[in-house]
Order: sequence, then structure tokens, then C-alpha cells
Amino acid sequence: QVQLVESGGGFVQPGGSLRLSCAASGFTFSAYSMSWYRQAPGKERELVATITSAGVSTNYADSVRGRFAISRDNAKNTVYLEMKNLKPEDTAVYYCHAARGSSIWYRDYWGQGTQVTVSS
Repeated sequence: QVQLVESGGGFVQPGGSLRLSCAASGFTFSAYSMSWYRQAPGKERELVATITSAGVSTNYADSVRGRFAISRDNAKNTVYLEMKNLKPEDTAVYYCHAARGSSIWYRDYWGQGTQVTVSS
């Protein structure tokens, strides 16, 4: 059974920090690129950050580049999102996403999400 379980969300004041974790099970974690998405109320889900399967390459949305850092530990089947200098506009439900594919097939999984609220 595939599971992606996020944790680490919560309430933080502007300028604060949080570290999200996503524990994976039920699939070959090290073969999948991992991403964090977020969805704010009334908005579409957006890609925040991605890390390749071996952790060699990362990519970030412009809105979080320089403040957020994605990393992974393939020995622990876990991906992380370190968030610093948080802003109210970072408030959203954050989702962990696993993806793997080629030009002819694609497979992906989603976590259930964890709420991040940034407010004074």
C-alpha cells in the first residue's frame, strides 16, 4: 500500500521557519522524483519545489527560491521542505508528490497534505 505522510505543518509568525517532512512507503522511493505542492484557499494547486530521484538536482518556484530548500534521504524514504522567512502568502495546504515516468508511461502518488499558516 502506497503512503505519503506529511508532517511538520503548523502556525508560525511572519519571518519564522518550519520544516515539513514526507515519509514514503509502499513504492521504490529512490526511483521517484519528489515534489512539494501547495494550495491556498480559492487558488489552484501550485508546484513549490522538486528534487530528482538521486537528489542531484532541485528546482523552485520563483516565489520561494532563496527561502525554501527541498532535500531527501533515500535511506529513510523521506523528503523534506525547509521553509525560512515565511510570509503570510505562504499560507496553504502543502502536499507531497512522488512521480516517475517516461515518454510512454507515468505514475504518481499524493500525500494527504499538511496545513501551514503564517500570520501575526
